[in-house]
Amino acid sequence: MTYSYNDISKMIDHSLLTPTLTVKELEAGIELALAYDVASICIMPYYQRRCADLLKGTSVKASTTIGFPHGANTTAIKKLEAERAIADGCQELDMVVNISQVLSERWDYVKQDIEVVIVVAHKAGQKVKVIFENSFLKDEHKIRLCEICSDLNADWVKTSTGYGSGGATIEDLILMRKHAAAAVQVKAAGGVRDFAKVLEVKGLGVSRVGASRTKEMLDECRQVLGLSALNTVGSKSEGY
Repeated sequence: MTYSYNDISKMIDHSLLTPTLTVKELEAGIELALAYDVASICIMPYYQRRCADLLKGTSVKASTTIGFPHGANTTAIKKLEAERAIADGCQELDMVVNISQVLSERWDYVKQDIEVVIVVAHKAGQKVKVIFENSFLKDEHKIRLCEICSDLNADWVKTSTGYGSGGATIEDLILMRKHAAAAVQVKAAGGVRDFAKVLEVKGLGVSRVGASRTKEMLDECRQVLGLSALNTVGSKSEGY
């Protein structure tokens, strides 16, 4: 597999979602992600406006979460969250499906819940990643969600929040890539912790990876490619 540094860095959504992160740590995380030129920074909603302001004029996207981490908010609240996120400069919205309703197989509700957020985002020219939380689901649930997301023109289907009982698995990534429409991208979140795993999931057709170990993974990528190391601050960022 041949690749450039940006082929890899632009797969990474740097996660700043751990609820104990301080403002100082959030600022350090933003600085780190900018230095490594990642795809996006996914940050707690309350800090989205500040993050978006710092990202203006760069190639790093501002992203945040909707209905995170359990997906149990009402559809009306998810709609309001999406509207507020976009008003705060969000370019990519990572929304969690209503897991209870998925397990109940109330597919009309599930579809409407996802659709509301996609409509808000796409009307504003922004994108949506739909989080399944696969560790709680059966394969038939995952397949049906891929079909729904394809029908609704979701931008990504995503494995997990990082706060469930498990993260991305190779089996799930293969299944999601198989059953999502070609135009729907796949994001792996949780469990991708080193550069080798990034390359592995890339080979499966994954276009984004949710990461807290961004520095370690991209330092290794730079070393492999013979690029100089970056001098950056550290950031405490767990989960995802």
